[in-house]
Amino acid sequence: MFNRNRSLQQVAAIVSITLVAGCSLLGEESSDDAGPIVVGTTSAPSTLDPAASWDSSWELFRNVYQTLLNYSPGGSTPEPDAAESCEFTDATSTVYSCKLREGLKFSNGHTLDAKAVKYSFDRIKKINVNGGPMGLLGTLSRVQVNGDREVVFHLSQPDATFPLVLTTPAMSIVDPEEYPENALREDGKITGSGPYKLDSYEEGKKATLVRNGNYKGIADLKNDAVTIRYFPQSSELVKALDDKEISVVYRGLGASDTVDIETNQQKEGLQLVENPTTEISYLVFNPKDPWAAKPAVRKAVAQIVDRAALVHKVYKDTVEPLYSMVPAGLVGHTTGFFDDFGDPSVAKAKSFLTEEGITERVPLTLWYTSDRYGSTTKPAFEELKRQLDASGLFTVTLKSRPWKTYVKGYQNGEYPVFGRGWFPDFNDADNFIAPFVGKQNALGTPYVAPEITNKLLPESRAESDRAAVAKQIEAAQQIFVDDARLLPLWQGKQYVAADEEIAGLEKVIDPATMMTMWELYRKTSW
Repeated sequence: MFNRNRSLQQVAAIVSITLVAGCSLLGEESSDDAGPIVVGTTSAPSTLDPAASWDSSWELFRNVYQTLLNYSPGGSTPEPDAAESCEFTDATSTVYSCKLREGLKFSNGHTLDAKAVKYSFDRIKKINVNGGPMGLLGTLSRVQVNGDREVVFHLSQPDATFPLVLTTPAMSIVDPEEYPENALREDGKITGSGPYKLDSYEEGKKATLVRNGNYKGIADLKNDAVTIRYFPQSSELVKALDDKEISVVYRGLGASDTVDIETNQQKEGLQLVENPTTEISYLVFNPKDPWAAKPAVRKAVAQIVDRAALVHKVYKDTVEPLYSMVPAGLVGHTTGFFDDFGDPSVAKAKSFLTEEGITERVPLTLWYTSDRYGSTTKPAFEELKRQLDASGLFTVTLKSRPWKTYVKGYQNGEYPVFGRGWFPDFNDADNFIAPFVGKQNALGTPYVAPEITNKLLPESRAESDRAAVAKQIEAAQQIFVDDARLLPLWQGKQYVAADEEIAGLEKVIDPATMMTMWELYRKTSW
């Protein structure tokens, strides 16, 4: 079993060592003479164009594109990045103005001005990719430009979360001369204004990032170059770390890998840092499927799934059972699915089905991605299949695809039931509700919920004090429980493993669980 207390003690020790290093006992930051820091992950981009992405592509975007607002290392409050300042200029939170820094340029030397910002937002709305970031801009009515440096966002209704939306890589600023107005850029290149520029890219294999000399913003780069290597399987990722082919592992460690590194890190010359996050895993039921469309079937699945067994047997207790779509630690978190369904029960599940006249075994196909969330995903779905089949109420078939084609499949409505992970766009309960509802959402699976979209979310967004929205968030979650269209499974943590020469790990994960590569550096001596 994963020893949480021991893990936290070791994280504290790592942090302490890093603080001592600031006193020069471990030397100054290196000049990176050893070449780029190599980071490994199973999380490869599905696209290089921000207008198409509401997924893991953001992890690359965070480092090569720039947004108006971002986060300082270890911070949780949005701060100006491409912007010099931003604020609501009215009393109703419907007009938001940003003034850009002076002298901003894209990595190719082209000027980044207010017109480029407006262009970037307008093209998201014009292209309107299914499952793309348009869903984050539901309250944006229009974008106004005042001179070269001021951008004004006019919102259709009060939205205190809008500054948080501006921190997301979906709102990356692109060069109007390089990105088509009405179509996606598809030449395999990136022109941004972030801390790094994309020097080269091999789809599904490698992204080479080098320092962007034109960058002006919040990041303080502690290295000159980073290479990101993409691995299809966790086993290959861990082998590359063991063989010293990579120095850092971000996203993709399996549960057994995490426990093994935690247990043997000192012997193997590694370090493991646990970053608390609000990452969640859940199932999505497609209302276009004849079986998944039936509330009785969805509720029966909800009644059968044994989260405790899943977490212990498959994830080795490196994650926690989750009973609501809003994770623990955020305002409005509940245990709604446990409150309504209680412990797993075949008898109760059978009663849901028989009351609707369903007496035969229900055939369901569960889909998962084979290369996005690490090697634990397959055994996790095998455990879900085992639980459902063992009930005698279901006959489950498992299918999988690599992430890039998996995304297209669920956007096209091909999967009856499918698994997703959610790494928050921003750290607010709104972001665990709004992205999943409406005709156009992050899942590509329409979920019409007028009580949420027309009442609860507008009421919540009108409140600037985000600690005061528990009532609306809890009510929205109860609707999720009643519908059982989304079934939360577990809440996780983000583990970063690295060789002992790497520093900066304690601040490298931002509030949206993305790695800020510029925080990494090598220690020159012990």
